Amino acid sequence: MIKRFFILSSLCMVLGMSAQKSHTVVKGDTPYNIAKKYGLTVEELLKLNPKVKDGKLALGDVLTVKNDKAASASSKTPAASKPVSNSQFGKIILQPKQTIYGITKQYRISETDLRKLNPELDAHMKIGDEVTLPLESIKKYGGEQNVAVHTSPVEKPVEPAAETHAVKASDDEYIVQQKDNYYRISRQFNITKEELFALNPGLEEKGLKPGESIKVKKSGTKSSGADVFQENSNPKTKVDSGNEKSLSSAVSSEDDYVTYTVQQGDTVFSIVNKFGVTIDELIALNPELSKGLKTGMVLKIKKLDPAYVKKNGDALSVVMMLPFGYSTGETQYRTMALDFLTGAKLAIERNARNGQKLDIKIVDSGNEASFRNSLTQINPDNTDLIIGPFFKSNVVDVLDFTKNQKIPIVAPFANSPELYNYSNLIIVETNDQTYADKIVEEVKSAFSDQKIYIVADSKKENANYIKAGLEKTLRNPNITIVNSSADIQLDKNMMTGQSAPVIAILASDNDTAGEAFAGRVITLSKEVQGIKAFSMYYAPVFERKVDDLSQAHLVYLMDRKINTEGSFEKEILAAYKNKYCKTPPKFAIVGFDIVNDMLTRENKKGEIFRQMNKVQTQLATKFEFVKSKANGAYVNTGYRVIRLVP
Repeated sequence: MIKRFFILSSLCMVLGMSAQKSHTVVKGDTPYNIAKKYGLTVEELLKLNPKVKDGKLALGDVLTVKNDKAASASSKTPAASKPVSNSQFGKIILQPKQTIYGITKQYRISETDLRKLNPELDAHMKIGDEVTLPLESIKKYGGEQNVAVHTSPVEKPVEPAAETHAVKASDDEYIVQQKDNYYRISRQFNITKEELFALNPGLEEKGLKPGESIKVKKSGTKSSGADVFQENSNPKTKVDSGNEKSLSSAVSSEDDYVTYTVQQGDTVFSIVNKFGVTIDELIALNPELSKGLKTGMVLKIKKLDPAYVKKNGDALSVVMMLPFGYSTGETQYRTMALDFLTGAKLAIERNARNGQKLDIKIVDSGNEASFRNSLTQINPDNTDLIIGPFFKSNVVDVLDFTKNQKIPIVAPFANSPELYNYSNLIIVETNDQTYADKIVEEVKSAFSDQKIYIVADSKKENANYIKAGLEKTLRNPNITIVNSSADIQLDKNMMTGQSAPVIAILASDNDTAGEAFAGRVITLSKEVQGIKAFSMYYAPVFERKVDDLSQAHLVYLMDRKINTEGSFEKEILAAYKNKYCKTPPKFAIVGFDIVNDMLTRENKKGEIFRQMNKVQTQLATKFEFVKSKANGAYVNTGYRVIRLVP
């Protein structure tokens, strides 16, 4: 009788579980764990519970966990989920590009069973490693896959091999591995590429050789790769990378996947939005997410786009389209084009000395009316990279002209949403929205209930965008958009009647507006302490009046800023002066930075798109490219932040 009662009780519990349609959130719950528990995907769970915002759960929340579709689907067991029987097993030898997800798909085995057979699986996913699988699956689905060993049966899973770490010859040295590159080593040991070259004279010229021992830090010192320096050794001016989070975020390409190192403040939702993937796709590639997202985790994101492969021969064929105007007699852009070319030539010569084979062709792009005629000078069937033209309408013409070849095209100055649909376009100019977003972030960190003034330009687009961003981010902000810096007034303390500091933001790139803004915040900072000033753009007055503006803690953004104390920068500036007997003007710097950055991203196969995830700072420009959409253009989001401190 007792036994029968026990059976009935158990049956009731099972029926109760199977009929359960809700789940109450308890400590430790995550969307992934809950979805997994009830046989749902995370996407399905969130669709059933639209009130859940950004995957954030609160203790005691009651979630819907079943619908008719889920109930009927749960009654079926997919073939891939069959438990592994204790029959015969074998080991495959991992080939290039094989992944955990790929193995589960190819061999029709669930990831759970795969991990049961291969404890510490993640440490055994290098080319040449062995992975245990059911022998039947290997024979049936393996094709020409190499089989290492047969066992019958397997009583114990393969013992985990020792976890691999950096191979060091000593505390200060490292032995180069087969798949190493400068970026990977620099990131691993937290040093810059320039510091790596300085520690190893001749390394840049001869390249990395597997098995060779190289220095990775100075004896008795800790290396630092921070993109922070003081301009002209002035303690009142600090320059940083601009997008600190993105700089330290290691977004790189490993084999055929984009990988991303999780940063503090990241969420699963911010990551999937950043890279345009679904939550389930992310989890499929990163099962460890079931244990939660942790700072420092390296996530596989998605497959890389198919690489553009160079046309023929050893040399990289590059066309530069510059608006000299010789064919049309127009000179308005000639100085700009000539300066750009002087910087570009310096970069070309530098990369050629380092062993890169280049075939460079310069095309006079003329003016907008005659531009189409200049296209006849380009052979799209034998061109690997086009740098230029300068203007948006011309860029569209080139994209249309090369649409069948998908040649990588670099737009030095054109940045417009209409261009974001072209997957082979690389846009160098950082757009205003990126700057405005950074200003919102900076103001948020400094805000403590001060009144906020935004000085607008004639269009007011940037000012309105910043205002909307602040109203969304801050609690009850008091924000006023003004047309002139003279309209910025100190606030009044309602209790004491005394003047109170305000936050002033300049949303105009006009130098005259910059002069007026600087003068006004200097005057206000002398009347009351605590004034905070921000500018979306650089104005020359900011460098002339550093001491006074530092009292207002001015923070401003620049697309280009030279660290004159850096060894790489000193080398390039000296080389330019030696070659042209002058310091490089603005467009010469732009020409060097763009051409040097693009050529250093190329490899012998011309696969520039495989290298677009690298964050690189050249002479003055920071290059940090992101995809505008899943199959869209690469857009530069890099900038420098200058902070004036008292």
